Amino acid sequence: MVQARPWPYPRWIAHRGAGQLAPENTLAAFRLGASHGYCMFECDVKLSSDGIPFLLHDDSLTRTTNAPNKLGAQSSVTGGSHPWSTLAQLDAGSWHSRRFAGEPLPTLEAIARYCLRNAYFLNIEIKPTAGLERLTGDVVARHAARLWQNASVPPLLTSFQVPALEAARAAQPDLPRGLLLAVLWPGWLETAQSLGCVAIICDHVLWDQVSLTQAKSAGFKTLSYTVNDEATARRLLDLGVDGLITDRVDLFTPVSPCA
Repeated sequence: MVQARPWPYPRWIAHRGAGQLAPENTLAAFRLGASHGYCMFECDVKLSSDGIPFLLHDDSLTRTTNAPNKLGAQSSVTGGSHPWSTLAQLDAGSWHSRRFAGEPLPTLEAIARYCLRNAYFLNIEIKPTAGLERLTGDVVARHAARLWQNASVPPLLTSFQVPALEAARAAQPDLPRGLLLAVLWPGWLETAQSLGCVAIICDHVLWDQVSLTQAKSAGFKTLSYTVNDEATARRLLDLGVDGLITDRVDLFTPVSPCA
């Protein structure tokens, strides 16, 4: 059984900052999520080509930045193939709406400082560019340990990528980890145990009485993504799920103080 430390995180977590109400994985999204009462946020972190952890969900820059226009048709659209000096020049807000035009991609350091300054909690999903799973897990964990070294509550590091979590554990074993699951593949519970995880984060449809009992009996906290309607939220809360990640920061209001 996992011997988890006391669970310090609130139940409601804003997905990529503010779900779909602002450009995902930007500081503007975090600020908007906070304005709706959220004090824990989920974000995706990968590495620039020169090793700077920054926020981006997709491997490609095309969906959420102006990279094709800014960098030219012959330039790679893979975020991890560019140095931070190039990525920092991109507009990561205009794709969403005119209101957010010019919003930049943030570094993990910038997000960390915002969260620490405001006593917010963070779930860092390690989202490696293909082939960089171990390097990304290692670098993100080391940066997280440095940035939160004086904080009372560390960030929760999660990933779908087992090698990334293995590397994070090797680099900073004291940082809490969670295994992300899109399906309950054979050995999911044993893998979470072998990784020393404290939490399992599933697609919400995967949690039922059987799977939840399995996870909780093994000592894991249980979280769900992405919970965007009241019926789903009620089902999960009735089951006893510990955390809900949502896009609908306008629909669900965390209990004060942030629970």
